[in-house]
Amino acid sequence: MSAYSVVALYVFAGVDDPTEARARLLQLAEAEEICGTLLIAPEGFNGTLAARDRASLERLAEMVAGFAGVATEAEERLTANRQTADRRLELKWSTATEKPFQRLKLKLKPEIVTLRQPQVNPRDHVGTYVEPSDWNALISDPNVIVLDTRNDYEVEIGTFRRAIDPGTREFREFPAWVAAHRDELKGKTLATFCTGGIRCEKATAFLQSEGFEDVRHLKGGILRYLEDVPPEESLWDGACFVFDQRVALGHGLVETGHKVCRNCQRAYLDHSCPRCDPVG
Repeated sequence: MSAYSVVALYVFAGVDDPTEARARLLQLAEAEEICGTLLIAPEGFNGTLAARDRASLERLAEMVAGFAGVATEAEERLTANRQTADRRLELKWSTATEKPFQRLKLKLKPEIVTLRQPQVNPRDHVGTYVEPSDWNALISDPNVIVLDTRNDYEVEIGTFRRAIDPGTREFREFPAWVAAHRDELKGKTLATFCTGGIRCEKATAFLQSEGFEDVRHLKGGILRYLEDVPPEESLWDGACFVFDQRVALGHGLVETGHKVCRNCQRAYLDHSCPRCDPVG
């Protein structure tokens, strides 16, 4: 039986007073014995949190939704049009057999996902969402360019078939990669994805600001795909890196047993890191 409930959440929505939001959320999170990290910025909220009681996380999520002025998860189910970026709090639930975070951190940041492109506002426009059930057909089209917007150490342990790895070490390097490959991308359908949906959502807003018209992204990210799509139908190879002590998840959002090398900080599955100890 899993010891902890885990929720990854994000929303792009104007936050009038991030400092007040942090103080109120911290008070609730400490009272509910929640651990994990939540980033708070004028553009919204982003984080992964855990607690022994799922109801504790649901109460925190309700408060986040209130500060963001957006629909809760239950209310979103009643909303037919899901193409705007500022009407919902995106939640993805999983479990952990052991405590996935050592402590609680609520941080005030300029951005909830750092791109350093001030002209990009996902609250104004984003690409077209693609449900996990429709993703396979999209990325199997040879005329579609599939872009993994995650960092190189994440891509290393798993990605979708046909996906291009930009080789970025940080998300803020993505605009430079796009600029260097503009001619290859021009006029194409671009299908982007990331772990939980936030980076590819901001990436599509950036791509649109750069003049790319047909831009799409995986709704709920890899995590929702691994939750919804049966392994026998999957076009995903490997494991999905997550930013907690579980390290990586597979289909059904089960822990894969990956570890992080203390030397190179890369994830590995075997008894020792093949990068730092190739003999094993």
